[in-house]
Amino acid sequence: MAAHDDPLHPGPIRSLTNATTPFLVQLQHDTDPVVLTNTFVVPEGKMDYMIALWRKDSLIMKAQPGFISAQLYKGIAGSNILINVAVWESTADLRGGFMSEPFQETLKEYPDGALSYPQILQKVAVSNVCTA
Repeated sequence: MAAHDDPLHPGPIRSLTNATTPFLVQLQHDTDPVVLTNTFVVPEGKMDYMIALWRKDSLIMKAQPGFISAQLYKGIAGSNILINVAVWESTADLRGGFMSEPFQETLKEYPDGALSYPQILQKVAVSNVCTA
């Protein structure tokens, strides 16, 4: 795991460019239900390792109260992007899972050069298109 000097984003975690609210700030805002999206930029040659690590992370999170579901997506045509979409009953539950010792230990396993861009979202109702 590459070290850096951003106290709001330990390890591989980064804020999305132009995001007004960092992930760890979002994590402190109590609301429900929530969807975590996390875009991973995977170093060359580390895709299989990152998928195995995501599985390990997800099994830890799956055992946490309030976890509903998770799905991993992989970019096509040689893309080095993975996207995790996880549904939680609340940010409090997500925070509990994220701060758990087993999950924090897995953050140390990210390979050098791996980046993670998490955001906590809620559904939005758009007339005649989708419901919240």
